[in-house]
Amino acid sequence: MDCIFCKIIAGEIPSFKVHEDDATLAFMDINPLTEGHLLVLPKRHVTGLFDTDEETLTATMAAVRKVALALKGSLGIDSMNLLQANGPWAAQSVPHLHFHLIPRREGDGAGMDWPLKPGDMDAIGKLREKISAAGG
Repeated sequence: MDCIFCKIIAGEIPSFKVHEDDATLAFMDINPLTEGHLLVLPKRHVTGLFDTDEETLTATMAAVRKVALALKGSLGIDSMNLLQANGPWAAQSVPHLHFHLIPRREGDGAGMDWPLKPGDMDAIGKLREKISAAGG
């Protein structure tokens, strides 16, 4: 498999590990958006949320919370973005499920704002029904 994250997990590519357990790995992002930006991912290769199982996702989210608390305690932050992308049109850069934990501070300039644009309430209601009927 030619997955860069699988190679990091296997130790073939060095990383700055922050946390590791049987199911997950967390390491520093080498292209950080802000100081302390890191990634948390399952060791099992799954592309994204659409193909992961509940056990893998549960273990990964437990690691996300543990590492988020470590970020808060070590950096003294009170804000953080949790970012996860699925697929090329959502800007997923590596096809292995991963979560970005991005510490945020006042004036860091990192952004994440998008303009609010009121939606069509009828269309939103119909879409809610469709999603709910599909198991949402």
